[in-house]
Amino acid sequence: MPWAYRFVALLLRPVLMRVTKRDWRGLENIPAEGGFVVSTNHISYADPLVFAHFMFDSGREAYFLGKDSLFAIPVVGWLLRKCGQIPVYRNSAAATDAYRAAVDGVRAGKALGIFPEGTITRDPDLWPMRGKTGAARVALETRCPLIPVAQWGAQEILSPYGHRPSLFPRKTMQMYAGPPVDLSDLYDRPIDTKTLREATDRLMDRITELLEVVRDEKRPIERFDPRSHGVPEIGDPLGHDEIGRESRSRTHGEERP
Repeated sequence: MPWAYRFVALLLRPVLMRVTKRDWRGLENIPAEGGFVVSTNHISYADPLVFAHFMFDSGREAYFLGKDSLFAIPVVGWLLRKCGQIPVYRNSAAATDAYRAAVDGVRAGKALGIFPEGTITRDPDLWPMRGKTGAARVALETRCPLIPVAQWGAQEILSPYGHRPSLFPRKTMQMYAGPPVDLSDLYDRPIDTKTLREATDRLMDRITELLEVVRDEKRPIERFDPRSHGVPEIGDPLGHDEIGRESRSRTHGEERP
């Protein structure tokens, strides 16, 4: 573990222990050794901290793919690099470098954390939306375990795209790791668009199934797809207040204008 990772964990973990309650489930499904990909749903800017806390407590620190803008922040960006995190330059040729770094990290025995949605879900009720294929691509190329994790609670600390945290009263962070997604029947197929989509859909299905247990609710019949709803796939598409209004409208059977 890099010295910077140990330093950040020494600073942040006691704070997280104090300001949150934790419901960690499925830790037995986190591989004790060897490289693997671990993926969870994305509901808040607070997700990486909660996810990293869960993984640290499992005994396997996670190394994340993060958007390049985070690495441009003075001091923060420097620290992220020293911690071994990997910048992703979305929609650019440099994205290939991040992919190669991710594959190399898994082959070196690291736990690679990837948010397969690529950004905070656009689903008004915060269910997992259509996933991107990066996590599946790394898992198929390396033939490593692909661990699905459902999380819930981070959105109570920091609402989707919000910037004002609410720490008290303490909220419960729920993380539930499931067994590896079985991709073995895809190993001998070309890693093309069809194979990647099938593997990604399996991952998103497993995350959603775990989230149904965590939330004690049933998922929507159809997974939200930003493209079919005309919603941008990156950035803040609606604003937190609009997301809340749409969620309430759906609950009351109203249509958003």
